Amino acid sequence: MKKEIKTIGVLTSGGDAPGMNAAIRAVTRSAIYNGMKVMGIYRGYEGLINGEIKELTTESVSNTIQRGGTILKTARSVEFTTVEGRKKAFDKLQEFGIDALIVIGGNGSLAGAQVLAQEYDLPVIGLPGTIDNDLYGTDSTIGYDTALNTIVECVDKIRDTATSHDRIFFVEVMGRDAGFLAQNSAIASGAEAAIIPEDQTDVDQLANFISRGFRKSKSSSIVIVSESKKDGGAMYYADRVRREYPQYDVRVTILGHLQRGGTPTAYDRILASRLGYASIEALKEGQRNVMIGIRDDEIVYIPIDRAIKKDKPINQDLIDVLAVLSI
Repeated sequence: MKKEIKTIGVLTSGGDAPGMNAAIRAVTRSAIYNGMKVMGIYRGYEGLINGEIKELTTESVSNTIQRGGTILKTARSVEFTTVEGRKKAFDKLQEFGIDALIVIGGNGSLAGAQVLAQEYDLPVIGLPGTIDNDLYGTDSTIGYDTALNTIVECVDKIRDTATSHDRIFFVEVMGRDAGFLAQNSAIASGAEAAIIPEDQTDVDQLANFISRGFRKSKSSSIVIVSESKKDGGAMYYADRVRREYPQYDVRVTILGHLQRGGTPTAYDRILASRLGYASIEALKEGQRNVMIGIRDDEIVYIPIDRAIKKDKPINQDLIDVLAVLSI
């Protein structure tokens, strides 16, 4: 006989993403509507360990749907990666009478939730909150659309100066090991190329771009590059151009945390609201250790271990679209 869930905890973890507040709002109000008590856990798993927990009410989440960042704050927690740290976290859940946990975050955050659920038989629901859009099983993640629009706005401005000076601009965007932001922002902004992890074949992406993408017929050229610890991202490619193709004037712009901020788009607000609502419905149905996603505009449940372990494939058609439209 499953235990009735009377009190839920909700936290945000890892990098912040626009729309997290909309998700917190939806979780809170949906839970209260269904007669549950909601405890907000501040500063992610670190705050859970330290007992930074307060009850959330309908009023607590008023006037938050339009705000970027996360009202619950977020933090990395080294202690939570240890068995002892997770024991402290579970003890705090028990202390505050929390029967189930909803975690809003990316790959690492959901991985932590999965381990906690397995060690203590705790009902856990994950919501995909990351601008990287790299979680398997969902078409989009909370914050991705807003970040994509931010990148496009920035690239539009960069093109003005690139055109004025006949320069190649390498624009580095976030995405960790996924090229969704780079590929789609390149298409949306009319960039000449995107260098992404998923296209790491034997073909030299830079040489390929130089050979076809930057010609005298163009007054400027913009290349969107996914950040990369492996090769150094945009700086690596710019340095290569300076060495191997010194006839070109090169500049680098690293957008960095600009991409995380800002008011969430309507799409991200709606997505976060739907996923937050669905998380409570999932708990009512007895679902455990699943991530709530969206596929073909329908809510789906994905086992967390699949969401975090399987690589989310990029649509190869997008690579062809950019290649053709950038000629």
